[in-house]
Amino acid sequence: MLRAAWRALSSIRTQVVTQVPVLGLPGGTCARLSSVPRGLPSPPGGEETRSSALGVGKCSSAKIQCLILQAARGYATQKPVQPSQEDDLAPSMLLKDYQDIPGIEKVDDVVKRLLSLEMANQKEKLKIKKALLMNKVAENPEDTRSLEARIVALTVKIHSYEDHMQKHRKDKAHKRYLQMSIDQRKKMLKNLRNTNYAVFEKTCRELGLEYTPPPLHHRRAHRRLATKKALCIRVFQEVQKLKKQKRALKAAAAAAREQGQKSPKSPFKARPEATKENQ
Repeated sequence: MLRAAWRALSSIRTQVVTQVPVLGLPGGTCARLSSVPRGLPSPPGGEETRSSALGVGKCSSAKIQCLILQAARGYATQKPVQPSQEDDLAPSMLLKDYQDIPGIEKVDDVVKRLLSLEMANQKEKLKIKKALLMNKVAENPEDTRSLEARIVALTVKIHSYEDHMQKHRKDKAHKRYLQMSIDQRKKMLKNLRNTNYAVFEKTCRELGLEYTPPPLHHRRAHRRLATKKALCIRVFQEVQKLKKQKRALKAAAAAAREQGQKSPKSPFKARPEATKENQ
């Protein structure tokens, strides 16, 4: 019975070995372990069995390669690209310095293209974007010292920093500038909200901003601060405990002193009085 079981296990093992492919050969091919010993004639029907095993091996290797490619492509997913602030600017729009020149429409197309945003640098594009937002928000677009005008300028700068950080994610300096600009804009929005609420609402609506007022008592919880606070509380409790013990000791001493004063006189002090009476 044991011999029959051993033969069945050996036959199953040989079938598994013949069907297991070995990946990693050049050309996308796969090698296979042969169960036929070398130097011996193959049994009848062995070629057909071998060819069928090779066909099964090719199919299985192709499936494995597809699974590996799918797993590898899963890591190549990219984050969605955020829309840039320059998307709404037409490439044929003229630069800011050449828009008010009389007769600019009669110029050649090549000159127009050279003076348009298509051939302009980033600085000129930001000027155009800032001018468009100033016309929407500020009452006087030429006034650049008002609070809403400075908020518009900071918003354009923040969008520029965000576009830069999307391309260069490891630029720590621009990341710090971005955070500083955001904090400065929050402070300006708070001041504008306290001084002129109508202009504040218009600015937030036109720039697409959502203002969240800060909490009344804002302080970040650090581990060092929490440890120091816990130590101070513990020291205060120990001091109160010692004071309570001292008060209890003083009260006990005062009670003992009062009890000693109320106690009768000792017989040693009464002897002299008795001797005086006898005399």
